[in-house]
Amino acid sequence: MEQRKTDHIQLAALSVPATVGADDRFYYEPMLSAHPQKSPTFGFLGQRMNFPLWISSMTGGSAEANRINHMLAEACADFGLGMGLGSCRTLLDSDRYLDDFNLRGIIGTELPLYANLGIAQIEKMVENKQTDRVHSLVDKLKADGLFIHVNPTQEWLQPEGDMLKRPAFETIAAFAELLDGKYKLIVKEVGQGIGPGSLKMLMQLPIDGIEFAAFGGTNFANIEIMRNAGGHAQYMYPLSMFGHGASEMIDFANNLHEDAKNKNLQLIVSGGIKNFLDGYYGVAKSLFPAVYGMAGVILQHAMVSKTDLYDFLKAETEGYMYASSFLKIRK
Repeated sequence: MEQRKTDHIQLAALSVPATVGADDRFYYEPMLSAHPQKSPTFGFLGQRMNFPLWISSMTGGSAEANRINHMLAEACADFGLGMGLGSCRTLLDSDRYLDDFNLRGIIGTELPLYANLGIAQIEKMVENKQTDRVHSLVDKLKADGLFIHVNPTQEWLQPEGDMLKRPAFETIAAFAELLDGKYKLIVKEVGQGIGPGSLKMLMQLPIDGIEFAAFGGTNFANIEIMRNAGGHAQYMYPLSMFGHGASEMIDFANNLHEDAKNKNLQLIVSGGIKNFLDGYYGVAKSLFPAVYGMAGVILQHAMVSKTDLYDFLKAETEGYMYASSFLKIRK
């Protein structure tokens, strides 16, 4: 106790918050709750998670990706989280990198695990009547469903990019009709977010969820420009600087809730989510069932060590539990 009091004295001056003020997204209500004893479970499209954190789609196809994916799957199993795989495009043609994505045996049978393909690949397979290849991929990975990532800005900026022949909405509608409920289908962006017109269209389709991948997190448009720096690419940065942040997208979605075809559409609030307060705010504010997603932040900790990743996830779970007891969002 004496040491603790000494620490308090020494650290008091350093603890004063910055002059920017308190986080004005919340009311702090210290009188209304006891300390939480345990976290409740959270639903996700018919499955249960111990905590509403989704490890968002990242990578595959290299030795480092293999190590990281296996570590992330272990973390999901230990903390009770859901996980979306990185683009599984390479598995359509070869099983060379199957081990990078074959994580069901690690994550277990109860937690959600989703495969992932790009809209350009889905467009081609719908056009060529080869959507059975997608179903085979999902079966091979024992996945609970599929993410379709919609990334026209990234594809436009890639020298090797795939140009879309049809609006993404039309392709998703055609694929969802052919899918006929065989497994769950979620649509996501990759770093720019989704505007209200596109969200409104998606919410009329027979899909099961939307992941924001909003502006403010990992920006794949920026990544493509940096990959190909030089020549005209160095002048393309304005194409990486537009989009919609997660908070703005929650407002878009809430405004569309009444007219949505599926009012239980699952949302994954992601893109610029740095910590449990960002996550709690998004989940609590959403009128749709929601969890929050992280990719870049998780990856940073995973690249340091498994211990660092687990320390971060433990802080996330404990911080979220506290916030959900003592903080109320300001509408």
